[in-house]
This record gives sequence, C-alpha cells and structure tokens, in this order.
Amino acid sequence: MILGLKEKILKIILDRRLLKKGDLERAVSVQKDKGGSLSDILVSLGLVSKNDLMLVLSEGLNIPPINLSRYKVDPNVIKLIPKKIARQYKIVPISKMGDTLTIALADPLNIFVIDDIKTLTGFKINPIITTEKDIGEALRVYYEEDGYAAIEKIVGEMSEGGGIKLLDDESAESQQSSSDLLRMMQEAPVVKFANLILAEAVSLRASDILIEPLDKDLRVRYRVDGMLREGKRSPKSLHSAVISRLKVMSNLNIAERRLPQDGRFKVRLQGREIDFRISVLPSSMGEKIALRILDKSQATLDIERLGFDEPSVAEIKTAAARPHGMILMCGPTGCGKTTTLYSILQYVNSPEKNLVTVEDPVEYLLEGVNQVAARVEIGLTFANVLRSVLRQDPNVIMVGEIRDFETVDIAIKSALTGHLVLSTLHTTTATGSIVRLVNMGVEPFLLASSLVLVGAQRLVRKICSECKEPYELSKDAMERLNIKDKGKITFYRGKGCNSCLGNGYKGRIGLIEVLSLTPNIKSLIMEGAQEYKIREAARREGMKTLRENGIQKVLEGLTTLEEILRVTVGDQDIAE
Repeated sequence: MILGLKEKILKIILDRRLLKKGDLERAVSVQKDKGGSLSDILVSLGLVSKNDLMLVLSEGLNIPPINLSRYKVDPNVIKLIPKKIARQYKIVPISKMGDTLTIALADPLNIFVIDDIKTLTGFKINPIITTEKDIGEALRVYYEEDGYAAIEKIVGEMSEGGGIKLLDDESAESQQSSSDLLRMMQEAPVVKFANLILAEAVSLRASDILIEPLDKDLRVRYRVDGMLREGKRSPKSLHSAVISRLKVMSNLNIAERRLPQDGRFKVRLQGREIDFRISVLPSSMGEKIALRILDKSQATLDIERLGFDEPSVAEIKTAAARPHGMILMCGPTGCGKTTTLYSILQYVNSPEKNLVTVEDPVEYLLEGVNQVAARVEIGLTFANVLRSVLRQDPNVIMVGEIRDFETVDIAIKSALTGHLVLSTLHTTTATGSIVRLVNMGVEPFLLASSLVLVGAQRLVRKICSECKEPYELSKDAMERLNIKDKGKITFYRGKGCNSCLGNGYKGRIGLIEVLSLTPNIKSLIMEGAQEYKIREAARREGMKTLRENGIQKVLEGLTTLEEILRVTVGDQDIAE
C-alpha cells in the first residue's frame, strides 16, 4: 500500500512537470545507494522545492496542509507529547477531539512515526502536513523550556553585578518610600516579564523587539538577522503594566497615551552594557512599543569586516582619504548605513583630525569623536547644529541623515569649503540618490563639484556554518539569473539546526554597490541625464550592482540565491 502511495505521489510530480523522469531515476538511485527519505533526497538535490513537495504530498495522501506560523496551539495539547518525542520525530500536536489527536509533521510517508505516536499516546492519530521549517519553528516556540529556564536564570540573578540591572538610576533608588517599595513588590511579576523579554532578545541576537497589543493577546516579536520571529504570546491584561514598566525605565511620561514618545535606557546583562532605543506609538488596540537593541559587543565597526568586496572597500578608502568632498550611503532603514559611516569614521580617525557627528539619536559612542544629538523639539535640528559645527573647525563631519533641502545645502557647502562630509540618504540605489538630491532642489553643478562617492547597501543573511549543505542548480535557472557556467558550480544552503534555530541562516553580511563620481559621471549629472543612463555609464566603468554583488556572495558559498533575490528584488532587472 505504501508503495502504491509513493507511486501515486511520484506520478503527480511528473504530471505537474515538477520533475523530469531522468531526475526521478537519479534520486531513486541515490536512495538505493545511501538510503534515507526520498523526499529529503529530492529537496537536497535541488530537484523539487520544499513547498511544492508539501503540496504534492498533501494531494497524493489526501492530507490537508497547514501553516503553523498562523496557528496557536493550546498548551494542554502540547503536554500530550513530551519534548524529547516531539523533537525526535519532528512532530507537533495541534488539537485533540475525543480520542483523536491531530499532529503536524513534515514527512507523512513515514508510517512508523504515526504508529509510534499512536502506541505512546493511546490516541487515534490524524496527520496534517506542513514544512520542515514550520515544524522547527513550532518546536522552538512550544518546547523551549530549557531556553526559558536559562533566560529565567539570567533574570533571576538580580543580585549585585548579575542579571539585568538598569543603569544610571541610583538616585531614584535612594529616594524610594515604603509605599514605592510595596508597589514594586506588587509589580514584581511584571518587572520579571519585561526583563524576560529583554533577556530573550539578547539571547537570540535580535536587533529589534516589537511589543504589540492584539484583540485578546499581547504579541512579542523579535527581529533576528533582519527577519521577524514571534515569541510567546501573553494575556492582554499584561499590556498596560509592561508598557508602563518600559516607559519608567526610559524616563518617559506614563500618563501620556495619546502621543508618540521616544527614549532610551541602558541595562547590564550577562556582564556587558546594552543600550535600548524605545519608540512608543498609539494604535487602535493600545500603545505599541518598538525597541532597537544596540549591543556594542556585536557591532562591527571595521570597514574590512563588513562583508563588502575588496574593490568596493578600496574605493571607499580612497574616497575617505580625500581632504574634502561628500560621501553618501543609501538604503532602507536597518540596512547598516550608519554602521558603515561609523566604520569610515574609525578608519579616518586620528589625533590630528577634528571629527564631529550630528545624529538623531547617537547610536554608539566613539572614542575621539565629538558626537552631538539633534533635538528637533527644542529647535536643535540637523541644519542648526551644522551651522554651529562649522565654527568648531572640523576636518570630518558626519550628518546622521539628510532629510530636507536646508540640511543638504549646508552639507554640500561644507564639502566645497574643505570638509569631508559623510551622510545617509533613503534611496534604493546609488544612482537613484543623484535624482533624489536634484528633486530636493540641489543644483546639478553643485553635486558634480561636491560628491565623491555614493554607496547603496543591503544586509543579507549568511548560511549557517553548522548545517551548510551543497546542491546543484539547473542550467535553466542559472541562465535566467545570468550566471555564467564555468564548469560545475556548487551552490550551498542551510538545512536548519539548533544553532540557527531551524532557519538555515546565522548572522548577516553586507552587499554594496559603489558609484564613484568619475569625470564621465559628472558630465552626465551636469547634463541632467536620467538615472538609467547614469547607471549604464557606471556599469561600463566597472560598477557592480547589488544583485551582481550578491550573486558573487552566492558563488563564494556565503549566502543563498533565495536570499539575494529577496533582498535585491526591484533594484535591478534580472535580465540585465
């Protein structure tokens, strides 16, 4: 019967033209030689995607598919299958009705799993199919007692020098009255819960925390390597208390619930100081909080270690060595622009130079650099601070972000009068920044005279080194991606393991396209040329686009094609 099912499934794969007959015979041959699951072999050889295989299995076995990330499981159902068994068989219990237990699994062809679970639990088993990635994520969310125990241990070490300790609030502690202490004791669970959120974020190497009120729950999400990951949901009743706790830590007004608020606080966790930037936004369901984590120990402020290719790094260093001019870094929020500018500052920093930055807010404190925080609410704007900075005789000026004509006008004039100016701009491509500045009102001749280099960057996830595995890409796919076939090319991807939390990725590296303002590019800018003409000219002169830069990272085995296509989509046409 099982053989018949497999034949039926393989027939569906062939009928849908997901697989050629020769490829199928090749996969069966590999299974005979090495053993293992045929579905795993099909995926590992790159012959069928995991999602397509899941749909085929669902149709062939008449088993409905499920997206576990959109499904919330009752904790009482989770307790029916021990963690060890769930991890061993890669299954997650979904629901229980009468004597029937519904379980989600990635390989429903393995009848031994279903028989073993039926014997262990005494229930009739109703299988539902899902992806291996969803199973791994669900196991982390629902069977993470060990991880939570470790985090709770960290939080529990609230004695001197241990656990989470809010810094710079000793004066507040000395002024506590007996009523304040009683109130704090009553709020101890809330304090612990807030600390637990911060500790888990640091443990996951997250860059952001989102705390969002829903209709009946309080949702906490963590941004890990640029992707949002959902944590455990909590009762909605905790919402107000958690928001107030984080506001108190940030010295914000806990009574104000109608207007947005911004602040920051610093904690000591696991022996190191970590900064948190907080943004509170009123929503229809209540106040939503976004926390940006600034962990100096994780920051890489070395231009050589950001992951950029050597020619791009060399161009940036050459531009940074100039006595005056403007260097711009472009890209969306969270792509590492500020980190790149900090790295350039570190590269040019020396006792002979006066370096001044204007930021909103100051992210990292750099030794030997004078950093000023802009405060729009009191009139301390980028433009106003820049005027004062110029009286301080600086050699290098960094402007956190160019937002309006007034700021860019002063920055360009500073670059023309003997200062090296570094700044960021929100555009998607390096050539697009030229058009953006012209639209802001900057004269083309001023751009041609002041701009030295423009870089556009992105961050892509790296393949996890613990579960990295090779596969081959079809020639058709390589032709569509304009990858030149120089013999046999091996591609890599992450299978998913405990080290990378089942994602197959761990850590990030940078992609960059660098536009150097050569005489030819300056002439095009003066003529008011359109963006595509400037891009074509730059590529003829050797500029590598973000996608080309990313494909090179793929060929080096650092990241995956899927990741490059996800991050660079829309920036360049693949046919280029």
